[in-house]
Amino acid sequence: MRALYYERFGGPVEVGTLADPAVPDGGAVIRVEASGLCRSDWHAWAGHDDSVALPHVPGHEFAGVVEAVGRGVTRWRAGDRVTAPFVNGCGECEWCLSGQAQVCPRQTQPGFTQWGSHAQLVAVRAADTNLVRVPDGLSSDAAASLGCRFATAYRAVTTRARIQPGEWLAVYGAGGVGLSAVMIAAALGARVVAVDRAPAALELAARLGAESTVPAGWEAPALVTELTNGGAHASIDAVGSAETASSSIRSLRRRGRHVQVGLLASAVPELPLDRVIAWELDVLGSHGMAAADYPAMLDLVAAGRLRPQELVGRSVGFAEAARLLETADSAPPTGIAVLHPAG
Repeated sequence: MRALYYERFGGPVEVGTLADPAVPDGGAVIRVEASGLCRSDWHAWAGHDDSVALPHVPGHEFAGVVEAVGRGVTRWRAGDRVTAPFVNGCGECEWCLSGQAQVCPRQTQPGFTQWGSHAQLVAVRAADTNLVRVPDGLSSDAAASLGCRFATAYRAVTTRARIQPGEWLAVYGAGGVGLSAVMIAAALGARVVAVDRAPAALELAARLGAESTVPAGWEAPALVTELTNGGAHASIDAVGSAETASSSIRSLRRRGRHVQVGLLASAVPELPLDRVIAWELDVLGSHGMAAADYPAMLDLVAAGRLRPQELVGRSVGFAEAARLLETADSAPPTGIAVLHPAG
């Protein structure tokens, strides 16, 4: 198969021909039609994830067609259009059996613990637990965006932040996850404040439903508090830094809920825990979304209330994808870029 790969962390991302993945028992091999380029791929390439072994093929959000299934698979067959969460549960533990595969103790992640989807083929374990059928009418580009950023944002907004119509949500970071959170919260009737350093990102957030926008910086929490008449009911750090995590918490009103989604590349930052205690704030983690929770999100997509296709900026081939992966941490906001392995 053709694929992107790198042989050292922070080294060149190459395009080459590699061995096809084997079909795992209970799993499936997917022929990739579209694979989203995500900042998390950059974290892996930069050496921030100790689960990555070299040489490595990145990519963890994808859509495609089932190429082959392994022994024991009952729900899928060759030719089915599918996607999958970036966390693959084992399908057997108490967490998977209760629909919480995103915290499976034996989870695997294409693009991290195994070769990923920036390739023509990718393997998925426990197919009956982890694969999700792509609805008719949803493009592969849009479906690829669901596996990490959009689904992660959906669960962060609905299940972890527990946002309600009329409540204020502050979103720190207007990248893929942040913009998805803006769209989802606005569609559910929340009032959204988006915070980012880039004017272009804030303009895009406003087009996707943010009622107000605020430039990032030390004044951001005070500005959010003023705009929301006392602080947001919930906040999401979609960046992952000491500044954004702390600012997100400081943007809350009393009894507010902070959700940490952005990955922290360094040591745990100092957080305003004195305020967390005095104001009884909730500090919550959110780690993707299990396949079992996709139907509610896909129903909103089918009804036109959620439009992940509007987040897709452009489609690229292997050579351009290799360049974009190396610069993902500093790239300007242009929407989600999607690799077409067959292109």
